[in-house]
Amino acid sequence: MQLPKIALPLFCLAVLASPQAHARGTIEKVDIRGLDKGGDAEIIENIQVSLTLFDTIGKVQGESRLEYLLSQAERQTRQALEPFGFYNPTITVEAPRTGDTLRVVIDVKKGEPVRVREDHIEITGPAMYDRYLQDDLEAFRPRKGDAFEHTLYEASKITVTRRLAERGYFDADYTQHQVQVTRAENAADIDLAWDSGRRYNMGPITFKQNYFVDKLFDPLVYWEEGSYFHEGKLDRLRESLTKLDYFSTIDIQPKPEQADENGNVPVDVNLTRAKRSIYTTGLSYGSESGAGVRGGLERRWLNSRGHKMNTQLDYAEKRKSLTTSYRIPAFRWLDGWYTFAASAYDEQTDYIDLRNLKLIASRSGQINEFWTATASLNALRERWGYASGTEFTDAVYQYSTLVYPQIAADYVNVDDRLFPRSGISGSATMRGGVEGAGSDTSFVQANMVLRWYVPLGQTNRLILRGEGGTTWTSDLVAMPPSLRYFAGGDRSIRGYAWREVGPRTPEPDKFALGAKHLVVGSAEYEHYFNDGPWGAAVFVDTGSAFDNTIDLHTGVGFGVRWKSPVGPVRVDIAHGLNDPDSQFQIYLNIGADL
Repeated sequence: MQLPKIALPLFCLAVLASPQAHARGTIEKVDIRGLDKGGDAEIIENIQVSLTLFDTIGKVQGESRLEYLLSQAERQTRQALEPFGFYNPTITVEAPRTGDTLRVVIDVKKGEPVRVREDHIEITGPAMYDRYLQDDLEAFRPRKGDAFEHTLYEASKITVTRRLAERGYFDADYTQHQVQVTRAENAADIDLAWDSGRRYNMGPITFKQNYFVDKLFDPLVYWEEGSYFHEGKLDRLRESLTKLDYFSTIDIQPKPEQADENGNVPVDVNLTRAKRSIYTTGLSYGSESGAGVRGGLERRWLNSRGHKMNTQLDYAEKRKSLTTSYRIPAFRWLDGWYTFAASAYDEQTDYIDLRNLKLIASRSGQINEFWTATASLNALRERWGYASGTEFTDAVYQYSTLVYPQIAADYVNVDDRLFPRSGISGSATMRGGVEGAGSDTSFVQANMVLRWYVPLGQTNRLILRGEGGTTWTSDLVAMPPSLRYFAGGDRSIRGYAWREVGPRTPEPDKFALGAKHLVVGSAEYEHYFNDGPWGAAVFVDTGSAFDNTIDLHTGVGFGVRWKSPVGPVRVDIAHGLNDPDSQFQIYLNIGADL
């Protein structure tokens, strides 16, 4: 039988094409060998990003495509090593095949790194006398003899370029910008230079907003017009404006292109007002206070002069408080306020019936980068009585009226206010009243808290805390409970309940009376796993509230830590070693404790 003429070419084509139908494969895995997964982790990651092979894992590829991918693997791996200073590596690519699947193995021997042979790095112009830029040049890496790493080199360049802009050298530009690599000699020659141009000055500041009175924010501009330009000054202004809580958007724009003949750069501050009123509601529960509700109203501004008002109510079963404050800007003391506040407090727990009214007039502000202070005049009227058993029917109430000035100062010098690993913070308070000058008794009271954060490696920190307070008075009975010292609780001695440590009424009640003096010390060690957000802590606290003879109580415990977006979350379980009321205490805290 004779085949039709058209069938023969089709048959031959099918025969020729049949091997190609099976010449397909799937890359199952790509292994990179010869590199240390610890020390060379960044190199391995860069190879993985650079290799086209990784995009095809698990996908069927034609034979020609596979050959192309494998042929490019050596070149792409070589290029991925160059940013780390390895220009002469030895790379072998193997792709053993099992049926239609391939497992690609790339063996990398880095070889000797390219090292800097010559380095010419300088700044000319006025910035050559700027010590901060000279410090940046001294810290520039890599330098002669160092392995030439592109990422380190680029990071050092960016540091200098940013510093020039930050310090007002807006005309700065490169005059030399070259790195010559000689592969055969494993050598790199750096030729890098900037001409800084003139240094510009701080020009007029224009606040662009359409509500507040003119010049309200002028005191926040703490520098003199015509002083040297520095980006840090504008950052500090932005921080002050943010703290006011008036604005949803703060856009600060220097205009070097509009500088005058003296080099004064005008700055526009564009401000968009935030929502005027903030309403808050919520539920609360405390082992001492019981279940309750909370609500509040804050007016971010009441008028064009920037006055504020805030009212907060906390209404629980056993504790109730109402606080209202009225604040007036006092920006001539940076970030300062005049505040007038009134508060009412009612506590009726199993052992005490306490009520007080308090009026406060204060002046606050920032002294410098680290110190803030508040000076106030306080008037306090307090009534309290202790139960007999659990009844107050026969309770004897005491009354105290005190008028006293107070000065409080806070110090913060840490590396990170949200999660400090290094530095010191603390606070100090002193108050005093005179009998006959509005007070029922004469007294002086001083208190100090100090925290020291010590980094231990990359993933650990040690927190040391100390607190001390004392009261000088001839009549402690006239001192209301709100001004006496108590110890115990999460911010005092963990392992004991709030107010548990200190002078107490006779048995069987043993109610806390409060004391003249306070001493507390704490040491806490934290470890975070794999430098991640989760960690654990162990701690020991000790201290006492006492009148004459100190009676130290010690608690030990452990806790879980989480670096949340809003600050550290701490859950602690502690046990007191000196006959606590409860075998274990559990504490929950959110936010940085400065």
